[in-house]
Amino acid sequence: MASSTSLTLSVQTSIQPSSSSSNYVFQSLPPTSTLHFPSSCNNNLNNKKSLSLNTTTFSEQKWRTRVSFFPSFMKSGKDSKTIKEELLQAIAPLDRGAEATPEDQERIDKIARELETVNSVKEPLKSDLLNGKWELIYTTSASILQTQRPKLLRSRANYQAINADILRAQNMESWPFFNQVTADLTPLNSRKVAVQFDQFKILGLIPVKAPGRARGELEITYLDEELRVSRGDKGNLFILKMIDPSYRVPV
Repeated sequence: MASSTSLTLSVQTSIQPSSSSSNYVFQSLPPTSTLHFPSSCNNNLNNKKSLSLNTTTFSEQKWRTRVSFFPSFMKSGKDSKTIKEELLQAIAPLDRGAEATPEDQERIDKIARELETVNSVKEPLKSDLLNGKWELIYTTSASILQTQRPKLLRSRANYQAINADILRAQNMESWPFFNQVTADLTPLNSRKVAVQFDQFKILGLIPVKAPGRARGELEITYLDEELRVSRGDKGNLFILKMIDPSYRVPV
């Protein structure tokens, strides 16, 4: 009767995944696997009863993948000038945000966040760039845009002045009502303030004391000599451009 002996092949296994994909499914194998062959295979293996085959040496059960954990926009290589141009082009047809659809708002917010990542002024409340008169060119605030009014009764432009040295702010509307309001600013950190409004001026002339509940918070998330991006405590986005760096809030 022919012998029923079998040939044993010991294979030391290790797998390193290809770097072409970041998603893998692996089945873990023991460092040495034994494969059995019938004795008829002996001739092909020169009648050797066992053969050890060492694969290229890797660390056991350690998988290395070349995966980037940075957001895609961090790879874009865009500088602040390029991003600002893209932002201004997107804002231009939206009537300061009054004509923005939800899709427009999402797009503007995405570009603004991209700009915020390249902000070089880390402590805007300590920067002279903050001082002056700014024009609001985009916001998501329906109350500021006055979208509940007929278009003819909405203010044509909105401005905000800030004196960082004395922590005062002033909001102003243009025609047809010219309303104004002033506020005290209290720093919460180097880029965020609590805002307490203290006096309204109806038609720019009639003073009215602001109620105590007229308050909020504002965080400056991007600042340079031309553009400022801020976010309010109610989730609204504000984008303003500098129009007069010499202007100061009246004392």
